[in-house]
Amino acid sequence: MSEDDIRPYLVSIRDYIRWGLSEFTRAGLFFGHGTDNALDEARLLVLHALHMPFDSPDELLSARLTMEERERVLALLKRRVDERLPAAYLTHEAWFAGLSFYVDERVLVPRSPIAELVENGFAPWLAGEPSRVLDLCTGSGCIGIACAYAFDDASVDLVDISSDALDVANINIVRHELGDRVQVCQSDVFAGLDGQRYDLIVSNPPYVDARDLAEMPEEYHREPALGLASGMDGLDITRQILRNAAAHLEEGGLLVVEVGNSWLALDEAYPQIGFTWLEFERGGHGVFCMSREELLAAQQWL
Repeated sequence: MSEDDIRPYLVSIRDYIRWGLSEFTRAGLFFGHGTDNALDEARLLVLHALHMPFDSPDELLSARLTMEERERVLALLKRRVDERLPAAYLTHEAWFAGLSFYVDERVLVPRSPIAELVENGFAPWLAGEPSRVLDLCTGSGCIGIACAYAFDDASVDLVDISSDALDVANINIVRHELGDRVQVCQSDVFAGLDGQRYDLIVSNPPYVDARDLAEMPEEYHREPALGLASGMDGLDITRQILRNAAAHLEEGGLLVVEVGNSWLALDEAYPQIGFTWLEFERGGHGVFCMSREELLAAQQWL
C-alpha cells in the first residue's frame, strides 16, 4: 500500500504511532540507541516530527493531524525503516546523564553506563572533587560535559582523534554554555597532551572486536567505525590507555574506562592485574576503574 493509500486511514497521532510500531516490527529494526522497543521508538519519532515532547499526555494522542503533519511524520518513519538510521540521528538529539546532546552521523549515539557514575560523582572511587577532568575519545562530548555539570569548579578537556567528532563536541559545549570550563583537543589518545595531568580520566574508547563488529545489526554500521573498531580483540586503544594513563594522572587520580563486551578479553590478556569491574543499578557492564598507584604497579605487565 502506498503512502497516498495509507493517509486516509491514519488520522490521529495514535494512529501513526501504531502504524510505526507495525512497520518497525515488520522491518525487523534493531533498537539500542536510546529506546529498546518498537513502540517507544515509534512514539519518539512521531512526536518529534510534530514538535511535541516524548512525555506528552496520552489524551493528546487522539488529536487529528493536518495533511502537512501526516506527510512529515510518514517521511520520518519511512527513513527509519529504509535507511536503518538510529532514531537519534533522525532527531539529532540524545540524552545522557539527564542532559540533552546534539548528535549526528559523525559521532556514536551516547549510551554508556558511565552516565550513572557521573550522576553519583564517581563515588566511592574518586577521592575528593577533581579540579581537572579528561574525557578521552570524547565523541559528542557527553561524558566530559556531564562531568562539568557534576563538578562545578572543574575544567574539562574533551579529546578525540576525529576532527568531525570534535566539531560535534563544540556544538554541545556551546549548547550547554560551558565554553569557560570545557575545551576540545585533537589528539591520538595521549599523544597531543604534552604531559598534562588530571585528577580524573574517563574514557569510552573504541572497544568492539572484529567478530562483534562484523555481526552487529545494521543500525550500528550507520555509526562511525572509528568510534567502534579497536583491533581483533577490541583492546588496541585500551592497551594504549593503560600504558600511558599514569603519566597523565595526578597523585591519587582515577582512571575509568569502558570496554563493553571486551572485558573478558582484557581479563585474559592481563591475568596478573586485578581489574575493578563496576556494577550499575540501571544495567550495563564492562567498565573498570584503576587508581594512578594501581596503574604504576601494573606497568610491568602492560
